[in-house]
Amino acid sequence: MTDRQRLKEILLEKSYRSGTFTLTSGKTSDFYIDGKQTTLSAEGAYLCGRLLFELIAKNDTKIDAVGGMTLGADPLVTAVSIASFLSEASIPAFIVRKEAKGHGTGNYIEGLKNMPEGCTVALLEDVVTTGGTLIKVIKRVEDAGFKVGLVATVVERQEGGVEVLADAGYTLKSIFTREELLSE
Repeated sequence: MTDRQRLKEILLEKSYRSGTFTLTSGKTSDFYIDGKQTTLSAEGAYLCGRLLFELIAKNDTKIDAVGGMTLGADPLVTAVSIASFLSEASIPAFIVRKEAKGHGTGNYIEGLKNMPEGCTVALLEDVVTTGGTLIKVIKRVEDAGFKVGLVATVVERQEGGVEVLADAGYTLKSIFTREELLSE
């Protein structure tokens, strides 16, 4: 069994639910993917880290740091950073806050000391529906002087996120689309 096949099993066991759910985007859906149930499990985090690091390693543009919006991206960026270290190609992680820090530096981004000024970053999300969270993260990261070289997710729900990001000039890469996750 490949890492991808095993991750699919874990996602379906721990993260996928059918029913009626209201998503972050405000849309109603007949299924929900709670990515954190997978990304906060030891094996799920490890597999997400390895597979997302593979996407980063194959990217045309060299990636100098990996980050995303707290809370969904937190375990992912840590897992990718560890996978990169174990592959002897260390990439530091950073986290983008939902609100600027209310004390100290007042930063939106945590981990700045590990990032070269103006470097190229990969942005991660566990599940993408409309792409709205990633658009916010892209703006904050670019406003801080960094370049976005890759946008990636574990599961792309196929509900408009790819198109929203494409309209903004970014390509979304995923380990799974909804169709791939639910196929036999």
